[in-house]
Amino acid sequence: YAPVGTHRDLLAYLVRRLLENGANSSFVNQIVDVDVAAETVAADPIETWAVASGRPPAAVVQPGALFGASRQNSKGWDLHDLDDLAAIDRAREVFSNHQWQAGPMISGQVEGAGEHIVVNPARPTDRVGVVVQASATDVATALAAARDWSGALAETRGDILRHAADLYEANFGELFAVLCREAGKSPADAISELREAVDFLRFYAGEGEAAGAAPARGVITCISPWNFPLAIFTGQVAAALAAGNGVLAKPAEATGLVASIAVGLLLKAGVPQAVLQLLPGRGAVVGAVLTSDKRVNGVCFTGSTATAVTVNRAMAVEIEPHAPLIAETGGLNAMIVDSTALPEQAVRDIVNGAFRSAGQRCSALRILYLQEDIATGFLEMLTGAMDELVIGDPWAFETDVGPVISSAAKADIQGHVDQARHDGRLIKQLIAPETGSFVAPAVIRVDGIGDLKREVFGPVLHVATFKASRLNRVLDQIDATGYGLTFGMHSRIDDRVNQVTQRLRIGNIYINRNQIGAIVGSQPFGGEGLSGTGPKAGGPAYVPRFKRAETVAVLPEGGKLADIKAVQGLLTAAVGKGGGVLETLDLPGPTGESNRLSTYGRGTVLCLGPGMQAATEQAQIAKANGCVPVVVAEGYSGRDGVSGILPRDVLRDLECLDLVALWSDATDLRAARMALAAREGRLIGLVTGHDLSARCRIERHICIDTTASGGNARLLAAVAN
Repeated sequence: YAPVGTHRDLLAYLVRRLLENGANSSFVNQIVDVDVAAETVAADPIETWAVASGRPPAAVVQPGALFGASRQNSKGWDLHDLDDLAAIDRAREVFSNHQWQAGPMISGQVEGAGEHIVVNPARPTDRVGVVVQASATDVATALAAARDWSGALAETRGDILRHAADLYEANFGELFAVLCREAGKSPADAISELREAVDFLRFYAGEGEAAGAAPARGVITCISPWNFPLAIFTGQVAAALAAGNGVLAKPAEATGLVASIAVGLLLKAGVPQAVLQLLPGRGAVVGAVLTSDKRVNGVCFTGSTATAVTVNRAMAVEIEPHAPLIAETGGLNAMIVDSTALPEQAVRDIVNGAFRSAGQRCSALRILYLQEDIATGFLEMLTGAMDELVIGDPWAFETDVGPVISSAAKADIQGHVDQARHDGRLIKQLIAPETGSFVAPAVIRVDGIGDLKREVFGPVLHVATFKASRLNRVLDQIDATGYGLTFGMHSRIDDRVNQVTQRLRIGNIYINRNQIGAIVGSQPFGGEGLSGTGPKAGGPAYVPRFKRAETVAVLPEGGKLADIKAVQGLLTAAVGKGGGVLETLDLPGPTGESNRLSTYGRGTVLCLGPGMQAATEQAQIAKANGCVPVVVAEGYSGRDGVSGILPRDVLRDLECLDLVALWSDATDLRAARMALAAREGRLIGLVTGHDLSARCRIERHICIDTTASGGNARLLAAVAN
């Protein structure tokens, strides 16, 4: 064929075609290969398929076996397949007008504290159900009855979680229906969410079995958000259970029905009631107690950065200092598109990343940086693609963008768009239905990420331009926000991609694809800085964090106070000196995609002993794990430390530290934890036991669409062979 058009439009297209046609198995390649018989080239593909009895080539891994012997992949539904559409419709139709009843599910008598009426955010006249809120008495009953699950073998726990995964899949009709009617999920989003929840159950079942005999922490509070009411809720609960803990689960107030169905299936699978208890209700009544009661041994939280700070401070006052806070919070997620990108592919990924799920994903694209050379034509293509989006009731299969979660969220997001319109910065906004909590997708022009003072949690994309020569300035701006959740880039220049990925301190980076939809076990998910504490959900370090680390209490020593200015000087001088790659794992995933999980040194570790022996050991562990230690201990004479005792309240104000190691008694540890919790900004961890090696490490993941340059060369080669 002879493509006709301008160089700019055709170059990327031609490169893709040439690469695909150059594969050994392609018709274009074979027709000129004298070693390939004419009969082979001209073979009827239907006859070839029949000879193989319809079986795919052995090199092609089937979807269910994507993760090999480690676990079964979750079931998928094809929204382009009429049989699958009919099956979904049949399964969910019985729940199209169903009204669910939910409430506390505890090991004891339920008192209740009023009802929360759930209405469909797309159709406010559709009453979805009622959730009885937990009372203070219900919370007290649950705490008194709570017990861990360490009495069951890890294999028993794993089998029960796998059974729960099967029950989730068997009840897909009800789950799809409630996800749509309570949370506003489209069919595509409901499928993705159910699959993620199932993957979490099976993955953590295996991880729990592999974690060994280390003791469970005890009772874990799990606080989950409304934007992934099934997947994140299930992931938190399953990880804690797999490690042998008991769970007190507090779902988001907006999505208590989904959580109730999930817990019902887990209990049906065999999880004991005293081990898993559900406490829906207001944060002031339920959450405040579950994050401050001495009987709680850890908290797993997903939500806003501000709320995570509040939870951390509540824990510091009453809960044991060893108790972990595993937090995944928000982000100001950016994407950079340079002049070498294939515009059609980038536009597809941008529309998905910014507007799918009505922009209500913590990983969603918030700001797009376009190289100014291509900005005008690219924005024309982007706004044209937006016109193809269908905004409406998520029950309909054709819907692309559903409602936001509530009328309050709608008012907040639309207010941000209206301000941009008033300022003359609104590039485009579509038209949304008048009834329901809909916000039409919008694109707003900004100068850079510094213009975003907060995360706007909805279908709003901000766009800035940059000169190619000033790429480093853009990276500095992104880093300066302090967030580090997701980042995307579209580019065909490998050196530029490497430059960007090595510069940014971000948990999940996506190259030449969208930046949403992390796959459990393939793309472990979680941020750093203001975006979370780690470890990554769906990764190898997550379940071990729910195990109790061995602790050694060294009695605090007396002595003179350390020179605080000298300590701060060492911390400041250590910035940027650690953090190299320690280990890289290639993770399984779909063909045409590379998934690499790397661990890095976390940064600067303040080693407080107490005492020189403990502090020196801490410093050695920090160095061995890619970190820079700063030691403060009486009698210490090394160049990387200061002699003396550091007052614990000073931890509230010291800058440039990433972790604090202190193996002391409970009183000393509580003073240190309260000082760290009083800080503003990102959460700084306190390591009180012998898990310092793991805590010194931080995980970053890079996912690359390896077909972006043209075809799936690895698959074509494998099939040809």
